Amino acid sequence: MKLISLQGNSQMLDAGAMFGNAPKALWSRWVETDELNRMSIACRCLLATDFNGKNILFETGIGAFFEPKLKQRFGVNEPNHVLLDSLKQHGMTHQDIDFVVLSHLHFDHAGGLLSAYEDGKEPELLFPNAKYLVSEKHWQRAVKPHPRDRASFIPKLNALLEQSGRLVFVNDSSCDLLPGVTFEFTDGHTPGMMHSTIADVVFCADLIPGKAWIHVPISMGYDRFPELLIDEKTNFLNEHSQLNHRFFFTHDPEISVAKTVLNEGRFSTTDEQKILLEER
Repeated sequence: MKLISLQGNSQMLDAGAMFGNAPKALWSRWVETDELNRMSIACRCLLATDFNGKNILFETGIGAFFEPKLKQRFGVNEPNHVLLDSLKQHGMTHQDIDFVVLSHLHFDHAGGLLSAYEDGKEPELLFPNAKYLVSEKHWQRAVKPHPRDRASFIPKLNALLEQSGRLVFVNDSSCDLLPGVTFEFTDGHTPGMMHSTIADVVFCADLIPGKAWIHVPISMGYDRFPELLIDEKTNFLNEHSQLNHRFFFTHDPEISVAKTVLNEGRFSTTDEQKILLEER
């Protein structure tokens, strides 16, 4: 098996929103912003090749499905579908993927399931040979969102996933389709968000988007239930640090994986890697 971090399309998002109620005097120590107060955001995916003879993709990033006006609004600058280019660099296409595991269905994590924008053409669902795994609890949120987060979902994508006949709901810590991958769920960012652990790598998703959010009190303005998220993050960090797991960050532009250490009551990162590329 190989574990590979893959770049998807990047974003520029408002830094204040990314750090919730933390003041700029604090978060400006960690990130740089442009003249519009936006910070750079990665949309990173994790690829496991030849895992029990299958290829598994964790997340698909934001992709390039947005029309030009929305691309500008969300700071998506690349016109091409970067994830597909990243797969190509490793000798693969989206047709080679057997499973796509989705932590949740917000557009910056699932938009890469769709083909790139073409004027006058509806987007198509990619990964035609893959089963799409998502938690059932989160699926219910995606198809019946609250007004607070309705804009985070892609109704066309939900319909295409359902119509594909390849949508699989995960409700437990294991799934017969993927022996050796374990799952756990959190609700603070969005109900039913799913975290996968493969080998010694745990997929943090938006519970811990990147290094700066290792600090337990730091949450995003996009989190639905910040106090719950902080409690969940504390348990998550304690558990996986004790297991000596590496934390996979989807949104950190500089770090793909890192371990964590607890020192004087505060977590920090160690053994940071910008790119994950290893054979096990």
